[in-house]
Amino acid sequence: MNTMPQVKIGSQNNFAPHHTREPFHRAIRWVPIEESFENCQPLLDVFLTQKAYVRICAHAGSDLDNEVGGWLAGRYCRDTLHGNLFIIIDTAFPAIYTEQDAVHLTFTGDSQVALHNHLETYFPNKVILGWYHTHPRMGVFLSHWDAWLHQNFFSEPWQVALVVEPHKSTGGFFVRQQDGSLDQRAYFGFYELTNHCQRSVVFWRNLRSVPEADNEIEEDAFI
Repeated sequence: MNTMPQVKIGSQNNFAPHHTREPFHRAIRWVPIEESFENCQPLLDVFLTQKAYVRICAHAGSDLDNEVGGWLAGRYCRDTLHGNLFIIIDTAFPAIYTEQDAVHLTFTGDSQVALHNHLETYFPNKVILGWYHTHPRMGVFLSHWDAWLHQNFFSEPWQVALVVEPHKSTGGFFVRQQDGSLDQRAYFGFYELTNHCQRSVVFWRNLRSVPEADNEIEEDAFI
């Protein structure tokens, strides 16, 4: 098995959650069409900006034969009213100096040096919230290698993995559950953070949007 330097995101004490409200009022919720994942209890909610989503999809479609991947960055938060944990992914960028083929992706030491240089230069106030990669013609799941990589190099409980299948236009987030476990087959949707226009850009076919009435949003929390 390939080895690589651990992703250095700092000690957990340096990344206490930012206290704010979950921005349900400008989000569209997307959930898996498959009902088999309903009993899973994710540790946190995932908010993904439209800009980050578009960048991820563009990169995913840049090579339909080999796996490609990159980094997810943004803010780790706790809701000030209910205490729920959530993350806001507003930055996504391709990893460079990777080693990949049709069924495998590895972040090299050079990949991670470039990552930290990029963060320090352009996004000094953001944290690494996880990673994304593609599974061309394979589906949305974590392989044994993916799971090993995630558990060892993205070990903070609030870090997530996103898998995209560019041929079928499907995708999903893998989030640790309340007990700390990570199911390699159970993926989750996310909250699409819109630009106040409520017009979606999401086109993944394995997800469906949830009507606002089913979102259990407390409107008075945003007044």
